[in-house]
Amino acid sequence: MSLPAPASDDRPVIAALVVTHDRLDKLKTTVQRLLTEAVDHVVVFDNASGDGTADWLRGLDDPRLSVVFHNENSGGAGGFSSGLRHVAERIDPDWVVVMDDDGRPCPGAIAAFRALDKAGWDAISAAVLTPAGGVCEMNRPYRNPFWHIPEFLRTLRAGRRGFHLPDVAYRPDAGPVAVDMASFVGLFLSRGAIRRAGFPDARLFIYGDDQLYALTMRRKGLRIGFLPQVRFEHDTESIQGNILILKPIWKVYYMHRNAILAYRVAAGPWFWPLLPVLALKWRRQAGRYGAQAGLYRRILRLAMRDGLARNLSRPHAEIVALAG
Repeated sequence: MSLPAPASDDRPVIAALVVTHDRLDKLKTTVQRLLTEAVDHVVVFDNASGDGTADWLRGLDDPRLSVVFHNENSGGAGGFSSGLRHVAERIDPDWVVVMDDDGRPCPGAIAAFRALDKAGWDAISAAVLTPAGGVCEMNRPYRNPFWHIPEFLRTLRAGRRGFHLPDVAYRPDAGPVAVDMASFVGLFLSRGAIRRAGFPDARLFIYGDDQLYALTMRRKGLRIGFLPQVRFEHDTESIQGNILILKPIWKVYYMHRNAILAYRVAAGPWFWPLLPVLALKWRRQAGRYGAQAGLYRRILRLAMRDGLARNLSRPHAEIVALAG
C-alpha cells in the first residue's frame, strides 16, 4: 500500500469524504482504493448502517482513516452536510473530495489532481466513468442553459444533450471546462468554496443536494471547473440515461420535490412557464411503474405541492408510510 508523503507548506492537504449506508461490499472497495491514493485523510460518514459496516470500519488500522458514526440515517444530503462540517471543523484541509460509497478514484486520480494547475478554480469536478469505462450519465456535469445563451439555443434543438458536457470533453487531453453543476462523486471543494457556500441542505435527504449546492456556489460567484485528467469510477446500479425507475417507490417523492427546488434556482423567471411542461412529463412517467402507477401519481402530487411550497419539513417516516 502506497502512502502519501507528509504534507508540507507547498503540498495541499487533501481529505476524502465518503458517505455510506448499508453497502459494505462497495464501501470496502472504495476505502481500500482511497488508502492507496495520495490523500492525507479519509473520513467515512456512516449513516447508521446495519450490515456490519461499523464493525468492519473499527477493524481498520490506518492513521489517515477516521469515522463518524451517525445514530440515524440522514440520507445522502444529511451525510454530506454533517460530514463536510466535520471535515471543515476538525481537519480544515485545503481540498475535500466527496463521494458516495460506490464512487471512488481511478488509480492515480489523486496524484493527477495534485499535478493540475488549479489556479482560478474554487471547485473541480472529475470525469466520472462507469466500471466499463463509459461516461456515467447521472454524473455528467452541465452548464445551466438558463444562464448561457448558446446552451439555451442548443437545448431547444437537442434537449439534454444541449447543455450537458459532450463525450469529447471527457478525453484525457481535453482542456478544462467551466460548469454550473457537478455531482457529489469526485467533486473537489476548496477551503474557500466551503467557507463561502456553507454546507449542503441536510433537509433534502436524497437527490438534488449536489445540484443545489453547485448552483449555490455559482450564484455566489464561485468557479467550478471540469478537468477530465482526474478520473473517478461510479459503480452504480441505477439505470443510466433517461429511463429511470426509482425503487423503492418512496424515492419518487424526494426526486421530484427536490427537482422543483433546483429548477426554481436554475430557471429563475423561466420557472413558471416551465412548470406545466415538467408536470406533464413527470406524470407521463407513471406508466413505467406498472401496477404502482396510481401510487406514483399520488406521491408525485405531494412532492410537487411540497416543492412549490418549499416545504422540507415532512418526516421521512411519513414518506415511507405513504409508499406502503
